[in-house]
Amino acid sequence: MPTGLDVITAVTTPFTDSGELDLPAARRLFALLTATTGGMFVAGTTGEFPALEDGERLALVEAALAEAGPDHVIAHVGAPDARHARRLAASAVAAGARRLAAITPYYLPAEPSEVTAHYREIAAAADGAELYAYLFPERTGVGVTPVQLASLAAECGLTGAKLSGGAGAALGEYAAAAPTGFRLYTGRDDEMPRAAATGIAGVVSGLSSAFPELFARLARALAAGQAAEAADAQAAVLRIYAAGCTTAHLKYALSLRGVTGRAARMTAGTVDERSAAAIADLVAELVPAQATTAPPAR
Repeated sequence: MPTGLDVITAVTTPFTDSGELDLPAARRLFALLTATTGGMFVAGTTGEFPALEDGERLALVEAALAEAGPDHVIAHVGAPDARHARRLAASAVAAGARRLAAITPYYLPAEPSEVTAHYREIAAAADGAELYAYLFPERTGVGVTPVQLASLAAECGLTGAKLSGGAGAALGEYAAAAPTGFRLYTGRDDEMPRAAATGIAGVVSGLSSAFPELFARLARALAAGQAAEAADAQAAVLRIYAAGCTTAHLKYALSLRGVTGRAARMTAGTVDERSAAAIADLVAELVPAQATTAPPAR
């Protein structure tokens, strides 16, 4: 999808009702995303990565690479400790991944020097693959300032970063401090117009896991300078937000589309009757020529 703003979908991870990884459903989802947004962020927060075994993460990465190719897949290899992240990075690269992302250390506090050491170890295992830092201070408890990120880029050879939560809210400050050529992605997928105006690389969007056609449309409109079309698409994005944007909501929408089921391993939120009705209306309106399954029991 040739636009000035990359849309990389933060992919949900399908599970069977018994809690097993559902690779056939994952392949259906990967095929849909390859044909729409064109990019995937695999085994990230939206993908419930803390609940995945290493072999499952690798299987998802391999399936995504087989569908979309290495230029269009970012494999998330983040872990709370560098030893684990290093092992995941080496496995992903051996499977053919050329773009990796790693969330900061999490759960325990981390000094700036420790964060630098963490990424330096992952970069060594990346063996020349692109490496993106993933900042999500509300979930990790570890903050990285714009100046610190610029230092990390220089010391660890980072290609770019994904900014979520409070980091995404400070997009301008990170963009101002970033070295030339550093690729910034916002994880705030309701702010694509702002991201385009800032001149950053793009957005890593969880909502586009369920509504990829809409996000592809918005990116095209922004790239073409079609203000009315972009405003209409952005209004639809905000309506999706209002209906609910947890992993449970995304999986509910995907189940209505017949792509994946609703099962989650983590506490991914709940879908109440009001949200279920709103999501069903949005799927019917926004998914072009797409048959939907009967809505699950509410």
